[in-house]
Amino acid sequence: MHGTPVWDPYPYVHRHLFDSENLQNHWARLHDGDQEPLPLDPEVLQAWVLYHRGEFEAAFREGRLLGPAGYAVMNKACLIQADYLERNEAARLKLYFDTAERAKAHMAAEPGNPNAHYFYGYALGRYSQSTSVAQALAKGYGEKIKTAFETTIGLSPRHADAHIALGSFHAEVIDKVGAMIGNMTYGAKRETALHHFRTGLALIPRAAIALTEYARGLLMLDIQQFESEAMCLYEQAAAVQPLDAMEHLGVLQVQAELAS
Repeated sequence: MHGTPVWDPYPYVHRHLFDSENLQNHWARLHDGDQEPLPLDPEVLQAWVLYHRGEFEAAFREGRLLGPAGYAVMNKACLIQADYLERNEAARLKLYFDTAERAKAHMAAEPGNPNAHYFYGYALGRYSQSTSVAQALAKGYGEKIKTAFETTIGLSPRHADAHIALGSFHAEVIDKVGAMIGNMTYGAKRETALHHFRTGLALIPRAAIALTEYARGLLMLDIQQFESEAMCLYEQAAAVQPLDAMEHLGVLQVQAELAS
């Protein structure tokens, strides 16, 4: 899986007028979910400026010139592109696969970097969802995904995105193989899913993507019990005022889901 990606553009770049100075002012708010530290290198910061504007392919290309310092922005740009903008299934799978491979190399180079582990788990999880969750579990991906998110949280306990992702992992395993097999084989538990969802959302209560993932997880765990709570979370997500391109894409998606 090699080659140069051709990415569908985000059409609302004009909405997000970031530059190096004002991005620094908004950094804590934009990265309270992934706890990515503010870059000291101006070239790395500029790649993140492109990312937050929604120039995802440009951010990826800038990050690629920066070596390991650019891995985080490259990986995040790839994942948002794949999640929200890439319409071709094969191209989307390639983005997930390449990100997982790059994050795996990053984990080996910087084992103490929380986001190296997080992006590996996230990319591998999305790749599994886009192919076959059952097959992915059979190949042992489930344990790798779970370990990646648990390692992220161990290194960075306030990593809200990892808490939400780990909650989603537990919920999806239970949804796909059942509570008993999920617990016996993967240690997937309903209480653990709810704990991580609630912990993550407490850390980033106004994040549209976190609200949406929590809602989806609740519906996977028990649609009858949690339908009302999930709809409330969806409505909160749809009402978020987005600060950057990623948030805007998350809001647009949930608004479309509610309208359908």
